[in-house]
Amino acid sequence: MKPFRLFLVFALSCWTAANAAAAAEAPPLGGVTLSATASTEVPRDLLSVTLSTTREGVDAASVQAALKQALDTALVQARQAARPQQLEVRTGHFSLFPKDAPKGGLSGWRGTAELVIEGRDMPAIAALAGRMGGLTVARVAYGVSPEQREKVAGEVMAQAVARFRARAAELARLFSYSSYVLREVNVSDDDMRSAAPVSMFRAKAMSAASDEPLPVEAGKAQLSVTINGAVQLLGPR
Repeated sequence: MKPFRLFLVFALSCWTAANAAAAAEAPPLGGVTLSATASTEVPRDLLSVTLSTTREGVDAASVQAALKQALDTALVQARQAARPQQLEVRTGHFSLFPKDAPKGGLSGWRGTAELVIEGRDMPAIAALAGRMGGLTVARVAYGVSPEQREKVAGEVMAQAVARFRARAAELARLFSYSSYVLREVNVSDDDMRSAAPVSMFRAKAMSAASDEPLPVEAGKAQLSVTINGAVQLLGPR
């Protein structure tokens, strides 16, 4: 074969390969991305109450010892009411830091220790939090248990899928296609957690009342499922 013909065949081969690669990389005609969301309200059935205490002193060791004693005393009282999953007790944040003097230098130390009471028995948790002498309420948070979530997660996901399919079918109709096929899909949901801080003025007033329960109202959380995906429209336009 003559050199010119060899060059021509080589050039045609390269051109064909380049066009084939470009066709493979190019997105197919009729591709559409869309999303659909479904949601429902779910009663919150978990309560977490964080109690804290603060100590100050001239040296770090004495402040740390005072915090440890206060936390140990609170733990003894709280553990008497503990029940698995219903009312559980654990320690929280423990911090110790220096205090600066107005004219510079070190004037002493200040520390904070936390005790966390959490679980499903909200009345018992609220009552115990009101009885914890020497501690004040720092934070109150509500949540949804995995069991409660599973009760409705499947139903909400089915609703989101149905809306996604209905929207894809409607798009196919509006663009004069006869049907569609799913190319890719991504499913996401939220974590249904929320927090409700309690004012320190109210917390201090509650700590002075020996048997006053912590007022709680869990309310409801919203579970949402969102489906993002791409479909390929099929058939004549």
